[in-house]
Amino acid sequence: MENAVEEIKVWFRFVPREGWMAMDTEGLWAAKVGPDTASVRNAPFFQDGVAEGDVVRFRTDSDGVHWAVGRVGSSGNCTIRVVPVPTGPLGRSAAAVHQHFSPFGIGGEVFSAEFPMVALTAPAGSDFTGIKALLVRGQEEGWWHYEMGCASADWWSA
Repeated sequence: MENAVEEIKVWFRFVPREGWMAMDTEGLWAAKVGPDTASVRNAPFFQDGVAEGDVVRFRTDSDGVHWAVGRVGSSGNCTIRVVPVPTGPLGRSAAAVHQHFSPFGIGGEVFSAEFPMVALTAPAGSDFTGIKALLVRGQEEGWWHYEMGCASADWWSA
């Protein structure tokens, strides 16, 4: 019999950013790896300092909600958030954003049709130099705005 991985949602608290949605929590899917640790399974749209594959420690409250209390293991993956410029050449197309990054073998999730922010995961060992060049080119050419939600030492040195 195979061991089933227990999937849970781990919640993160953060200070809402001015000019963004009035959110102060984000739930990320995770796989339990210990009694109070879990490996993040998706890219965060709002939480900084964590990437898909990272291991976080959590505490479970009296309602059974798992709250992150810190990152305890880095996967080396990076989280990149890309928002297409509605008046730019890509319009509001999250699919066009995905298409530009597909040659690098990276993917991600779309927040919503109304707000087509794409949260991408760039795995450790990716062509960070090429990805950075594409991000800068896209911003300079009015395709998108981007930010790093979580970056490794390898990302910064590429």
